[in-house]
Amino acid sequence: MSTVKLRNIGPKSAAWLRQVGLRSREDLEAVGAVDAFMRVKRAGFKPSLNLLYALEGALLDCHWQEVPEARRSELVQAAEAAIALLPPPRNRPAASPVTTTQVADNHMDSAPAFELLDEPVGDAD
Repeated sequence: MSTVKLRNIGPKSAAWLRQVGLRSREDLEAVGAVDAFMRVKRAGFKPSLNLLYALEGALLDCHWQEVPEARRSELVQAAEAAIALLPPPRNRPAASPVTTTQVADNHMDSAPAFELLDEPVGDAD
């Protein structure tokens, strides 16, 4: 997330959330735990239900294991309903960060070319 560390959100979860545009507690509050979880899932990452519970715990400011069982059931039902609406997977790898680098072209007077790198950039777990 941003400079404020949220409870239950480790480096990998924070990176996933940044990748889907959720960069602050306010962003997370605005969309809620289920929508944040679904954004991560739709981006091609493979979050477990622990992320869903961690997001709810972050919003409630409690450890994810302290989220009441009834609330966990509600979250799972909502997530399962949203997952059922997703298109079938296309057998492609999970999303990873993409970086561009500027490559100088000494043979042309035009604008510099850009090259995509295959290796992920950012904090990896």
